[in-house]
Amino acid sequence: MKEIVDKLVEIEKETSEEKGEYDFFALFLRENSSDKWDILVAANWIDNNKEEALKYLAKIFQNSFNQNELLSISRIVLIEDTNPALPALQQAINVEHGSIEIKDANFFGLEIKHAFLITSKNRQVA
Repeated sequence: MKEIVDKLVEIEKETSEEKGEYDFFALFLRENSSDKWDILVAANWIDNNKEEALKYLAKIFQNSFNQNELLSISRIVLIEDTNPALPALQQAINVEHGSIEIKDANFFGLEIKHAFLITSKNRQVA
């Protein structure tokens, strides 16, 4: 899993330079998920055109991961910046271009067995 997390940190850095900063970028393993991980992302540039953002990210991941790594990923989840759970999570965990490992937690109303938070940062100006 370390290889995937390291690749995701690099992808997050590179794509944030190209497209814009992320508010949230993480890898989650949900309870009862058959060891398939979700990649969760939130950013202003994603909200502007979700379909285009999803295609862009999927292509980046497909080009960066080998077949076995791709098989361990279940889906890419686009989190709306209006999701009420996002600011609370960003306030609790503040990281950018890093990797914070969390086990057995509840995020976005989901039981998470294992997570790696790469970026969790509130960029909204009050």
